[in-house]
Amino acid sequence: MGFADQLTVARAAAVPVVVALYVWNFHGHDYWATALFAVAMTTDWFDGRIARSSGRSSPLGSLLDPVADKLLVLTVLIVLIGQHVFPAWMVAAIVARELLVSGLRLAALERGVVMHARDLGKLKTWSQATAAAVGGFAGAGAWSHSVAWWALLVALVLTWLSGLDYARLAPGVLRGRAVVQ
Repeated sequence: MGFADQLTVARAAAVPVVVALYVWNFHGHDYWATALFAVAMTTDWFDGRIARSSGRSSPLGSLLDPVADKLLVLTVLIVLIGQHVFPAWMVAAIVARELLVSGLRLAALERGVVMHARDLGKLKTWSQATAAAVGGFAGAGAWSHSVAWWALLVALVLTWLSGLDYARLAPGVLRGRAVVQ
């Protein structure tokens, strides 16, 4: 397991620590949780850069990277529902899209087609991560919850636009044709 894969695993391993910091009630816990979340999400940029620059992209990393991202971001969004930062319907709509696209990717894989992350999907991930960080700081009292709501709305729109981009590819994928990048 290369360094890039280790960063991906560390990102996934950060999830329970981030959750514990959000729910453990001590002075500044929301700030600590959000800071750890931001650091963990930053490793997404580093692991991809390291893997590409060293030419050591691995099948494990290609599989785990989007899973670690989704696990970390969606967990924080869900925790922030419980803190009354985000409305449940917005987070549910994001989770639904993630499940639909993950299902499409699995169906493609069964047909021998690997669906790589698309540019809009990468933008979607970062918009969700940004909304989660803004929401974490809003939960801590740094910003109004309405700022977090607007950040999540942007993420929701980009999430579903990205989902529609994948849906456009679905007929070809389900027939076992390669996906055009």
